Amino acid sequence: MNIVIAQSGGPTCAINASLAGVFTAACASDEIGMIYGARNGVEGILHDHLIDLRSVLDSSEQLDLLRRTPSTVLGSCRCKLPQLEEDDRPYRQILDCLERYEIGAFFYIGGNDSMDTVAKLSAYCTAVGSKIRVIGIPKTIDNDLMYTDHTPGFGSAAKYVAVTMSEIARDSAVYNLPSVTVVELMGRDAGWLTASSCVLRTTGETAPHLIYLPELPFSEERFLSDIRKEQNHRKSVVVAVSEGIRLSEGGYAASAFQSGADDAFGHRYLAGVGKYLEDLVRKHLKCKVRSVELNVMQRCAAHLASKTDIDEAEQIGSAAVNAMLGGAHGCMMAFVRSDSSPYSVTVKTVPADSVANRVRLVPSDWITESGNDMKPEAVDYFLPLIAGELPPVMKNGMPVHLRLPEMISG
Repeated sequence: MNIVIAQSGGPTCAINASLAGVFTAACASDEIGMIYGARNGVEGILHDHLIDLRSVLDSSEQLDLLRRTPSTVLGSCRCKLPQLEEDDRPYRQILDCLERYEIGAFFYIGGNDSMDTVAKLSAYCTAVGSKIRVIGIPKTIDNDLMYTDHTPGFGSAAKYVAVTMSEIARDSAVYNLPSVTVVELMGRDAGWLTASSCVLRTTGETAPHLIYLPELPFSEERFLSDIRKEQNHRKSVVVAVSEGIRLSEGGYAASAFQSGADDAFGHRYLAGVGKYLEDLVRKHLKCKVRSVELNVMQRCAAHLASKTDIDEAEQIGSAAVNAMLGGAHGCMMAFVRSDSSPYSVTVKTVPADSVANRVRLVPSDWITESGNDMKPEAVDYFLPLIAGELPPVMKNGMPVHLRLPEMISG
């Protein structure tokens, strides 16, 4: 059979390592012929825009560079398939393309919304009697997919956050005057990335001194009280906060700083919580304050990639091919943690429709009773995921990334 691989959703440091894992395992199988890549996710299949990956990933050096290249070399999309009963045209169009290229399996590397596509498309293939298998491979720095211990991409993002937070803490402590630094981190509904900043405690760092997640309602009064208490112990207070914190009535805390626009999947574009809290501190505490929004830098900082993250991303991509050859369909690959010390994981499959449109939250028993910090159990969970370094390939003092040529149909 021939296969096709696509990438979707927000970029990460590890998504190309999963592509490398699928490609390498497919090359090793006598059952697989052509290996196609679809440009810009499922849109590449809808628009018949595929590339022969064997022709461009033609050496071990290219594959190694692919593993170390951040973001999506095939391009991405945020394309939501309609409900089948409302409009079956995209489904027929996708199936027509896959059949013309004699494709027997479609591997989709992505997050929650991508698993929605996997669930819908696999159900359609089954309904019309197609033997094409659809497999989801997890990816998201948000770490919020159900039924997997963690997601590829998260470990590298968490490592970047920890390193950057420690450097911000050093910068903020140089002056002998009261100051507050608010660091805004990604996390719409779940605060995994913000929570992971607690790993700094293992290096003797006290920052971040306060951590706020979307899992708990946010209170302005409690936040200001927390700051005042911290200022009794230190001049410089560093705060880590998720972009998606909500007030007790359910609205986003920083709604006044947001555009109000939604993406194709109905998700609100979030930003501004750092500025919101900066204004709050300036108004009520009258001290030096600034906010730092890490924004997209969290996603693709390959110079600080976690080796564990990259290795596991490749591992789960390879496992997806083996699962497909064993008959798997309509599923997502998932990690099962056997132990944290020594750390070990295995890979299994879970139904894609059980993952799609659901969110895995940070466990409430990992959050302190005060609601503004993490317990040691969280540190134990996060530490193995950021372990190890994978330095980028350098040339003239700068990192080198793999760039695929312009893709031409067929």
